[in-house]
Amino acid sequence: MKTNKDYYDNRVVFKPWGYEYVIYRSGKKLSVTILNINPNKSTSLHCHPKKKTGFILLSGKASIQLGLWKQDSKIYKSPSKLMIRTGLFHSIKCISKKPLTALEFETPVAKNDLVRYYDKYGRENISYEKGNKKTLFKNDLIQLNKTSKKTQKYSFDTSNVYLEKHKNFKKLVKEKNNTIFGILGGNVINNKKKNILSQGDIIKVGTIKKLAKVFKINKKLIVLKVKKK
Repeated sequence: MKTNKDYYDNRVVFKPWGYEYVIYRSGKKLSVTILNINPNKSTSLHCHPKKKTGFILLSGKASIQLGLWKQDSKIYKSPSKLMIRTGLFHSIKCISKKPLTALEFETPVAKNDLVRYYDKYGRENISYEKGNKKTLFKNDLIQLNKTSKKTQKYSFDTSNVYLEKHKNFKKLVKEKNNTIFGILGGNVINNKKKNILSQGDIIKVGTIKKLAKVFKINKKLIVLKVKKK
């Protein structure tokens, strides 16, 4: 796909199942996209052979299929999180009465790294679509500011989302057990400076509490914190 690197950052891209747009980008290393999936609609059953992906459900209820067999689908309520390894086929269906809203983390940014196995909208042989005539520039939609020194907050039906920066684990470990963190920048390392957490990882506060006992933050962590209302 030949397009300038910020094409999807500056537009709402409409899909057969709803729409999406990028709310945060860190060069080619990471992008975070908001997905809005309409009731009883689903994404294609697809995989990403090279990139790591993860999801945080912010509102609504989803049936998520992992692998090629529909019977392996599981129900996820918001807020919840899911990491998907490279090459694993997956599909997300909205099973709530209202649209499903989710954050998708993509590491590295590679929109063409997409293989569809099945798509009820006839897109099996198409990689990531370019925008169509309905593609619009964003107006008052969410856009995270990575340079801001203040905490940014956004509210959804069942979740609150915060963008925060942390030099250490002191405040992170005090969060409630159902709190979810998506790593936007910085890293956690061991005593040999090997990465334990880095961009694109999504974890719960329980994991943070365990890691804080052994490892340290190397560079200031920039996180998306998701909490249940």
